[in-house]
Formats: sequence, C-alpha cells, structure tokens
Amino acid sequence: MSETVLDVRDLEAGYEPGVPIVRGASITVRKGEIVVVLGPNGAGKSSFIKAIAGLVPITGGTVFLDGKDITAAPAHTMMRLGLAFVPQTENIFPLMSVEDNLKVACGVLERREIPSRLEEMYAAFPDLVRQRRAAAGNLSGGQRQMLAVARALIVHPKVLVLDEPSAGLSPKFVSMVFEMLAGIRKSGVTILLVEQNAKAALAIGDRAYVLVEGKDRHEGTASELWNDPVVAELYLGQRPSGASKGGAA
Repeated sequence: MSETVLDVRDLEAGYEPGVPIVRGASITVRKGEIVVVLGPNGAGKSSFIKAIAGLVPITGGTVFLDGKDITAAPAHTMMRLGLAFVPQTENIFPLMSVEDNLKVACGVLERREIPSRLEEMYAAFPDLVRQRRAAAGNLSGGQRQMLAVARALIVHPKVLVLDEPSAGLSPKFVSMVFEMLAGIRKSGVTILLVEQNAKAALAIGDRAYVLVEGKDRHEGTASELWNDPVVAELYLGQRPSGASKGGAA
C-alpha cells in the first residue's frame, strides 16, 4: 500500500462564521495517485480544496501533508510546505511574459536552482518554449493551463491540487489538459483534482470521492464509481447500459 501524502479528516470550512459549506468531508491521497473529487453543482467541491490550500477559513477538522498538520498554515506558505494549488481562474499573470510567470513562481527557490527548473518546465511543456517571450494573455486556453500547471510544478510539490482545469476549454484543449495530467502522474507527482467533466477525470483517475452538501458520500476506485448506477444517475448523467471506464471520452 502506498504511503498517504494528503490526509483530510472531518473538514469543516466556509466563508461566513456559522455557515459552513464543507461539512465534515474526509479524503486520503496516496503518493503517486490521481484522486478526483466529484459532485453536483453547489456540493462544496471547490471550497473543499480551497480550504485545504488555505484559501477558505477552516472551522473544524484537520489537514495533514506528509504527516505534518497544515490545517492552520497560511496560503502563502503552502508551496514551501509542498502543496501547489492551481485555481480555476486567475491562475496566470496575463500581462507578463510566459517566462516571467514562471520566474515569479520560483520565489521559494534558491537563485542557483532557477535556470535548471525553467529548463525542466520547458522540456515538459514544449509549447511554452515557443511562447516564452510572449505575453501569457496571448496564449490559447490550453496553453494557459499548461503555464498554470508549470508554475505549480516548478517548485517540485509533494501534491498538485487543481480546481476545474478543463473549465471553459474546447473539447480539443480538454483532451490536451487531461493527457498532460496523466503524464504528470506518470512522472511521480501526486494529484488531487476537482472536475465537472467526470468522464474525462475518471478516465485518468485512480480513486474518486463524491461530495454532496459538503460531505463525502461515495468513494472508491475510478472504475467503481464509473460503474456505480447511483453515482451515474445522480451526478454523472445516465450512461448507456454496459458502458465502461475504458470507453471514456
């Protein structure tokens, strides 16, 4: 059994005192996994991972990263602790060049490490090499997501957390993003992912949780949830009889 890298226990969180959005949700993420968080609109999925990343106030429960309690850690310290978060929107600086976006993310690194980390990201994301001097705001939707992920990976995090990485993208770029995430997992990076595109997420995921009203209600392997008729009907949309994970689009 792989070691647990991220352990979230009975998390309660919300923006207003006394009005929790996340109501006792618990998940575990093991080293090298892609774990997917699914659920209907308004289930608290984004608030849940933002709370883990220190962006939504936590009122109960605990978050452990590699065995260390990070429940009360400020958001700006998370990258140093080993957790990198890619938000759904405003995840790049559009007026800055691609390279300057990457350099900003290098703030937690030693100066001598920066050149090799930049080259590492360019090797992993060759589309960015051709655009390195261009303003990030001129990138395509898929390329912007590549840059946002590269900004997160450049610090070699223990866990990469993403909020709706396919939101607003064309089908072509959705496929590109999920292929990218599958490749990142193969390199050994652990991923926690919130995603509305359940079929695409389960196709690359190892395990998944379904949140309902701020609480984890279902969990299992990606294949188990793909074939769970309750999950399919209530959260993923009814699928034809006999459909399988292998046929995911």
